[in-house]
Amino acid sequence: MGNRACTIVLCVVLSLTAKVFSQTEPLNAPPRVARATRTDHPPKIDGTLNDPAWQSAPPIADFRQKEPFETLPPTERTEVRILYDSRHVYFGIHCYDTSRSSIVASQLRRDLPQNLDDNFAILIDPSLSRRNGYIFQINPLGTQLDGQVIEEQGPPDAGSIVDPSWDGLWVSAAQITDDGWTATVEIPFSTLNFRGGPVVDWGINFRRFIRRKNEEDHWAAYRRVFGFWRVSQAGVLEGLSGIESSRLLVIKPYGLVGAQSFQGQPWSALHTGGGDIKYGLSSNLIAVGTINTDFSDADVDQQQFNLTPYPIFVPEKRRFFLENSDVFNFLLWNQDLLFFTRQIGVDPISGQEVPIDAGAKIAGHAAGFDLGIMDVRTREEGLNPYANYAIVRVKKPLMAGSYVGFMATDKESGNPADPYNRSFGADAHFLFFRNLNLRGYYAKTWSPVVQGDNAAFGGRLTYANNWFNVYAGHGVTERNFNAETGFVTRTDDKPTIITVQATPRPHFAGIREIDVGPSLFDDPNTAGERVYREVVPQASVLFNNGAEVDAFAQDVTWQVLSSPLHLYKNISVPGGDYRFVRHGLKFTSPQNHRITYVGSFNWGMYYGGDLKTATAAVEYRPNAHLDFAINDTHNAFRLPQGNFDIDLAGVQVSYAFTRFLNATTFIQADTAQTQAVSANFRVRWTFRPDSDLYVIYNTGTRFQALAAGNPMNIRQQKLAIKITYSWSPH
Repeated sequence: MGNRACTIVLCVVLSLTAKVFSQTEPLNAPPRVARATRTDHPPKIDGTLNDPAWQSAPPIADFRQKEPFETLPPTERTEVRILYDSRHVYFGIHCYDTSRSSIVASQLRRDLPQNLDDNFAILIDPSLSRRNGYIFQINPLGTQLDGQVIEEQGPPDAGSIVDPSWDGLWVSAAQITDDGWTATVEIPFSTLNFRGGPVVDWGINFRRFIRRKNEEDHWAAYRRVFGFWRVSQAGVLEGLSGIESSRLLVIKPYGLVGAQSFQGQPWSALHTGGGDIKYGLSSNLIAVGTINTDFSDADVDQQQFNLTPYPIFVPEKRRFFLENSDVFNFLLWNQDLLFFTRQIGVDPISGQEVPIDAGAKIAGHAAGFDLGIMDVRTREEGLNPYANYAIVRVKKPLMAGSYVGFMATDKESGNPADPYNRSFGADAHFLFFRNLNLRGYYAKTWSPVVQGDNAAFGGRLTYANNWFNVYAGHGVTERNFNAETGFVTRTDDKPTIITVQATPRPHFAGIREIDVGPSLFDDPNTAGERVYREVVPQASVLFNNGAEVDAFAQDVTWQVLSSPLHLYKNISVPGGDYRFVRHGLKFTSPQNHRITYVGSFNWGMYYGGDLKTATAAVEYRPNAHLDFAINDTHNAFRLPQGNFDIDLAGVQVSYAFTRFLNATTFIQADTAQTQAVSANFRVRWTFRPDSDLYVIYNTGTRFQALAAGNPMNIRQQKLAIKITYSWSPH
């Protein structure tokens, strides 16, 4: 049934593509062109455009709306001027606004999503690759957010336009004025790892977001089907000449002192050091090394309660693994991964940190290939033996957004019962008509534990335009597929997924868009026997002010449990064949107020009993310095095996004294754990670009376990003072 349905959907999409695309701009439309002006005297980076040097550069002004009215002129005017010298590029930005008092500026902490503020973003493709680039984003306070775009992949956080895992050295300032707000930006060519030349062109794009109107204006790539990270749709920056090559070199040592205590153990002193080095091997290829890596300053995981018999996905938050992470991305079925960095340095069952002795990686583009190489060695800790992880990822780019590639992983372990685990995979991605994506993959694993039936393969398509979205796919994961360095939800699996959504824009009652349509998930085992099936008719209403209402009226699930599902203490759901129906509502508040909130309520049957789940999350920003957030998820189980309630609650208070000094407190409670409360307190002072002093106190759970069955997470107390210093010759 799944194969036939996918074939029908694919035929429908292909037959409609030509008709739909004929209503958009021509495929061969030339890219937009901007020009930069050379200057002998660098302009002041003070947030104003008072320096006379800015007037020598022609303004770039022809922006178009992407939201809410695609291709129409913006409601507010925007101008950008570009200057450069032999070592830097400078941007002068003027965001005109007829209502100065309505400009929203509330974020002073770097690298947090700026979707609740007015903001402006610059995309630079310094090698004109049409696939990879950098994004630099600022708000009216000059607060920075930056990141890399690799192979035109969008960020995992829907509230951001870029994954902020990459940090570059650059300077910004901004100021609210009588006629709007202005900003100045200085970016060294070394930050872009840029190889100079007599005359060079860059890919370039600009994006302005006006919060109170929920309006998004682009200079290029202003169609709704394009994200800002679609580098292939950017314009071209001309006029750069006589630029010196400026290869990236950053040396960043750290020192740490403090004390720690693990669950049931006495306190012990901490005094350690290490560091990272980053070097540009070429204009598009970067090497990164790390010794005695420390992740004390990484954000703690938000705790989760697992309602399913499958592992839970926890996003990576450690800097070494986040940077260039998209290069190593190899998708298997749906959101499964052949390589998942959370399997390195964290015990997936207890959440215990496993120390890293050293690691190195090379990522970028060389000889016509996208390349990623990583090697990391962890040392023995508790029940975890030493291990070495080696990963190679290669992709051959084809036309824009398309590639063929492969990945190989090798885990060597000190565990005599499981001394090695290896995998190999090949994949391909093809982009047609700029919005039809086709993907396919094939992978195998090898280990001494299991032999045979060790492959995974499948394919999927996504298609999106202004009228409807389609996602369809089919895969097979054999019963002995064992990717120990990856993330696999289920083996012995033969899934099919079909999701079709209509996306009309009715233009009444403040509604911007309605998304409505069904989703089918059919996951039998490889013998064709039903294990899981779900049918979800769902609908969403998006409003012009950023509010959203989501609902599903009849979520029907069929689930076969081959073994008991542990939920809480001594309560487990016995194996068997279950069918249950659930319902849900969710409301997201308007996003242009100082108080924003999200609330949801799901109810219905659950494994022979009943489950009600209520969630609420509220964030309050009274001013640019203080941010207060509270959330709670309440699960009320009424099962034949027993009745119980589980709460997961969190309170986070952040205070930014300046853009460079802030304090954060995050307190969590998980009543499923023996000791419910965890807390993290952190002060960060950025005393020079990319150089920080941290004071950190953590008690309780830091890393969430990935394993199914809600195991007890290891608890830790740690007090640390850490200093990092970033040195670069440029």
